[in-house]
Amino acid sequence: MEYVFLGIIIFLFMLAIFDLSVGVSNDAVNFLNSAIGARAASFRTVIIIAAVGVFIGAVMSNGMMDIARHGIFRPENFSFFDLICIFMAVMVTDIILLDVFNTLGMPTSTTVSMVFELLGATFAVSLFKLAHDTTGLTMGDLLNTEKALSVIIGIFLSVAIAFFFGTLVQYLSRLWFSFNYKKGLGWKIGLFGGLALTAIVYFLLIKGAKDSILMTPELKTFIKDNTWSILAICFVAFTGLCQLLHVLRVNVFRIIVLTGTFALAMAFAGNDLVNFIGVPLSGFSSYQDYTANGGGDPYSFLMGSLNGPASTPIYFLIIAGVLMIIALATSKKARKVVDTSVNLSRQNASDEMFGSSRLARRLVRWSLSMSEWVVAHTPEKVRQWTARRLDSSQAIMADGAAFDLVRGSINLVLAGALIALGTSLKLPLSTTYVTFMVAMGTSLADRAWGRESAVFRITGVISVIGGWFITAGVAFIGAGIVVTLMHLGGTTAIVITAIIAIIVLLRNNLRRKKEEKKGDNTLFQTIITCEDPQQSWSLLRLFITEHQTEFLTFAASTQRDIVQGFMNDNRKLLSKALNALTQQKDVLKSDRRKATLCFRQVPQQVAIEKNAMFYLAANSQMSMLYNLRRIAEVCHEHVDNNFHRLPQEIVERALPLCEDVAVAIEDTTGLIQAPDSYGTIDLRRKCDQLKDRISAECRRIQSDISQGEPAHMAVLYVYLNMMQEQQEMISNLRKLLRADLKLMSDRAISLTALEHQPHSIAV
Repeated sequence: MEYVFLGIIIFLFMLAIFDLSVGVSNDAVNFLNSAIGARAASFRTVIIIAAVGVFIGAVMSNGMMDIARHGIFRPENFSFFDLICIFMAVMVTDIILLDVFNTLGMPTSTTVSMVFELLGATFAVSLFKLAHDTTGLTMGDLLNTEKALSVIIGIFLSVAIAFFFGTLVQYLSRLWFSFNYKKGLGWKIGLFGGLALTAIVYFLLIKGAKDSILMTPELKTFIKDNTWSILAICFVAFTGLCQLLHVLRVNVFRIIVLTGTFALAMAFAGNDLVNFIGVPLSGFSSYQDYTANGGGDPYSFLMGSLNGPASTPIYFLIIAGVLMIIALATSKKARKVVDTSVNLSRQNASDEMFGSSRLARRLVRWSLSMSEWVVAHTPEKVRQWTARRLDSSQAIMADGAAFDLVRGSINLVLAGALIALGTSLKLPLSTTYVTFMVAMGTSLADRAWGRESAVFRITGVISVIGGWFITAGVAFIGAGIVVTLMHLGGTTAIVITAIIAIIVLLRNNLRRKKEEKKGDNTLFQTIITCEDPQQSWSLLRLFITEHQTEFLTFAASTQRDIVQGFMNDNRKLLSKALNALTQQKDVLKSDRRKATLCFRQVPQQVAIEKNAMFYLAANSQMSMLYNLRRIAEVCHEHVDNNFHRLPQEIVERALPLCEDVAVAIEDTTGLIQAPDSYGTIDLRRKCDQLKDRISAECRRIQSDISQGEPAHMAVLYVYLNMMQEQQEMISNLRKLLRADLKLMSDRAISLTALEHQPHSIAV
């Protein structure tokens, strides 16, 4: 039996390696988003600085390991087998949960996930123990509910406090520096740099290093007794240093951002390492205690030894630090999570990652009303002065930066100060929540949430915050279910659960890689960051062509599905088509927004000439989508009500017409991929003939409606709607052909002149 448990402990450490990877991918946003968003240095430099901080923090970490040993449960009342089940359930649930969030690009809290997984698993095991207990145990003897309450309070406190102070401090800082922050710095930069670097030192002393293995009791006492003296000395020294660096033409803001990145990375590793390896180390300690006492019955051997303080071997901390650095440098998921935070706080327009929601629209309307009231009651001179200070058109940002160095500095300094202050006041503030909400607050103060983007970004913030609460619920329930299966099934269930966890992880990663291959974000980012306007235009044409081809392929396929669903009375096929059309609308809107941003990178003359044709083509695609949607909605309602099917003689006339419509759409795909003037004329004439045939069919249907049987009248109206919408769709297809030919051609083309030239055209 001991060998079975040894295998489980080894598997726990294997899971810990995966957990370190997905955990770092999630928490990288805490310390990377400001430096990357402000382009304070090259990506490589930022990663190196963060990696050094992560490694030092990991090696110095130890004190926080106790939370996984006795912070949630009372180990003296649990058997060795109970705790092995709990630890296994926590690790399996944690890895799958964090992997899903990282794949979605949603930052969440590893602390919340671990605490609630421990709570859920312990609660489930406690129910089993209480059901068979004869010694008078209560839930309070088994479970520490105070920790869960402190985490929940921490969520609310972190969100509210960080967002409020982020907005307030950034607004005041922007009024002080303005967006043209390099103008008139003078003595301001020395004072600001002294405050910022002192706050970072305070953060490192209070939060980053307070539980490290190098902090002796005497040193802690000295820091506590002389905190204000240390801070005063640091302020004076850093103020003078920053003023000197400014005189030497060194960008002090850049130094603040990079120093803050190091401090947050170090604090993250020092305090959050327990979230990744605390549970496996606790399981290892339990196994050592179990074997040291002769093994025996794992169901009756109690684990009171875990009440002792943790003593983590240094080699475990070094290995963990190295693994975290590797994950930080290589994880694509980490970059995706960082992109979510950066894009939600981006100063200029970008491809919005989230859609619109009712709550976000209401909040925007309420905010606009409040803003109008404040403006109306503000003196004219104050409004003018404020408008000059907050004029974002004068913003100084590095190429490709999402925001400037002033906001990047405030993000890091304020997040560190709030976390350190919360720690000193015993407030359970979450590192993830504070850093994210400070970034959102500073972006709001900088007016990055304009009327064109506010509703999308508020939806994104709401989605992320909602994800935090979902994390807690899913972690609690998931770990409870997993540990229940293990407790009932014994070691066999533990092995099966481990295999399932590996399969799920491999499947998620394989699916993510396939989606990345399908995605076009790489091409979009290449265009946005391209410095050669001519190359940008070539890439943009490729971008537009790919998306038009994808849409037309979708349109032809969906048109066939709708027709087949209506003719064959197939409600499921029509429902599937309706859902696909709803999703495709969002795709078209996203494609249009991305292409609009890309047009800013092309030569100005080209943009002026081609913009109108692009929007005409985009509008034609959207109109075709609406045509298909109106057909699908009417057909679905008819079939869903179980009304009469279309008579067979009409079906035989309709199918060839509908198939010709689909073929015309597919032929358009070929011309978009390889533009050809005469081929376009040929297809437009075919479309005209097809419209005439559909028009003749519509007149025939109208005659059938007026003279036919009343029982078939409803289905004939649906069929008439289908024909009329398809006729309109062919008209939109002709517009798309014309617009796309002019869009993709390097010279002006007059289709009207070409159509009157003698040319052999196969019809």
